[in-house]
Amino acid sequence: MKFPQTHTLQQIATIIDAKFVGEANFPVLGMNEIHVVEPGDIVFVDHPKYYDKALESAATIVLINKEVDCPEGKALLISDDPFRDFNKLTNFFKPFEKATSMVSESAKIGVGSIIQPGAFIGNNVVIGDNCLIHSNVSIYDNCVLGDNVTIHSGTILGADAFYYKNRTTGFDKLISGGRVVIEDNVDIGALCTIDKGVTGDTTIGAGTKIDNHVQIGHDTIIGKKCLFASQVGIAGCVVIEDEVTIWGQVGMTSGITIGSKAVILAQSGISKSLEGGKTYFGSPAEEARKKYKELAGIRQIPSIIEKIKE
Repeated sequence: MKFPQTHTLQQIATIIDAKFVGEANFPVLGMNEIHVVEPGDIVFVDHPKYYDKALESAATIVLINKEVDCPEGKALLISDDPFRDFNKLTNFFKPFEKATSMVSESAKIGVGSIIQPGAFIGNNVVIGDNCLIHSNVSIYDNCVLGDNVTIHSGTILGADAFYYKNRTTGFDKLISGGRVVIEDNVDIGALCTIDKGVTGDTTIGAGTKIDNHVQIGHDTIIGKKCLFASQVGIAGCVVIEDEVTIWGQVGMTSGITIGSKAVILAQSGISKSLEGGKTYFGSPAEEARKKYKELAGIRQIPSIIEKIKE
């Protein structure tokens, strides 16, 4: 998330009532999660296990719960609860806006686009030309759609990330301030859910086609001309490169990459990154031919045991 204008380190510290280490006028351009940070961004860290990763990241401002040596060219914000204060900043720069109509007056809808009755179009949504949004679709605030996009009934774009901190008092939610970006010529089936980024974008690449009942988690990036069958579940922060085919009921863990032109067969479970250009099957998924050989071998185990008994 980039701020509307450059702020100083001191200004940010004042918003969250935190101490700072660095020049008072050190420039702050935005805030992001660690996997998408850039120079000028704030990143938060609240566990010693991840201190080095945050301090060595591209972020130049680290919101941290302990005063440590500050790397050259960076600044620190010292907080007793970085998770809480990251939420404060999200609420400050991207506060929730109450809807006042089914189609927001601030939404921009392109030439030839059709919004069927009962669809909800939130604040600051951008919809390109020649799109078709069917009834009972909900497009939350700040989503961006390209040209020639079709979305079928019951689909929701821009719900919050499934991201919580486990505290003694219960689960504390990390507030989502990102967007969903749908590029040109994308078709999305009925009853799909695509969550917005925590601070960045969840992106669906041009030409991708998505069947009914598909879930895509926060900050995931889907490439161009991908094909997803029904009941696929993709966790947050996944990268799926161009022309990947995923068949029905595939489940996928967070933070992995699927290489271009990979094919994942139905009912597979993906627990690690996969190379492109290959076909995969099983849980945990492996190359399909290898997995089929393993299954054939397993089927022979009873007859082998019987022979041993003889």
